[in-house]
Amino acid sequence: MVDVAAGADLSRPGPTVTYDAATNSATFAVHGSVRAAAAGRYVVWSVVAEAATDALLAAPVELESGTQVMRCDRVDFPADGVAFLHTHQGPGIRVQVEGLFAVETEGARQEIDTWGAWFEGGPDPVYAEVRGDEPAAFVRVMLLPIAIQGSPSIRYVRDEDREKPKSQRYTVFLDEPLA
Repeated sequence: MVDVAAGADLSRPGPTVTYDAATNSATFAVHGSVRAAAAGRYVVWSVVAEAATDALLAAPVELESGTQVMRCDRVDFPADGVAFLHTHQGPGIRVQVEGLFAVETEGARQEIDTWGAWFEGGPDPVYAEVRGDEPAAFVRVMLLPIAIQGSPSIRYVRDEDREKPKSQRYTVFLDEPLA
């Protein structure tokens, strides 16, 4: 189970990633127990046996100790940005930190507002686009095969999309192995 919390009390058991919106940075802790030192906007992803009652979103995932990394990155899009139909090599929870986004996966479309969260299973195809006239960005944590540590996880579904120019820009904060 992975849960995501937002707020000042960020204590969580298990491997934990904390994203600090004020500094646009992320930290990793093997055994959670992270607390915000100052007021601000923080998002915490943690691998837990059971989601906390204050979790923004939780999703069951399969863990394979020693064979996965916990990757935290930020994906920025211009106002007209599109993420062509694609998959990832592992599941993850995303949190919108700027702008508006529309995400289509598993036959459903979600409109995501700033500080909204959604889950992507990994192998399920996803199409996403920025909504409105402003840029948009989300931060995510994915559980990925250790074999792709340091490499992109995205795979385009349609051949023609692989060669198209991409509008998104990635900032990888960390790629930590799960023990």
